[in-house]
Amino acid sequence: MYATRQDMISRFGDEEIQLLTDRDGSAGAIVDAVLDQVLADASAEIDGYIGGRYRLPLTTVPDVLVRLCCDMARYLLNDERAPEQLQKRYEAATKFLTKLGTGELSLGVLDASETGPSNNTAEIQSAGSVFARDKSKGFI
Repeated sequence: MYATRQDMISRFGDEEIQLLTDRDGSAGAIVDAVLDQVLADASAEIDGYIGGRYRLPLTTVPDVLVRLCCDMARYLLNDERAPEQLQKRYEAATKFLTKLGTGELSLGVLDASETGPSNNTAEIQSAGSVFARDKSKGFI
């Protein structure tokens, strides 16, 4: 996953995350199962956009993907009740991810077609000269 429970709380506050995840109000706390599911859904959607370009899973998650994942998860938590501001942030996230997927923008990490530095170098070995003077036995 690109974002964690703490990322969501840091960005949007404990109270908002609790209200969004405790849908019937019976838990009185953040419902981790609900939060984990929307974070997984948002992460899977991100993978769908960038999977053709970047080798997944990413070894390091850029901060921009953490932010986008949080925005997308927040939108998904609001479901049909999402305010216009959240919808615009979600649409901006998907537009950004589309540009990442097409190569118009870059994360600054290696994409699927690139390879990292390699220690593979060309090496030539020879069995020696076949027609050397010392092996010609009088023919040269």
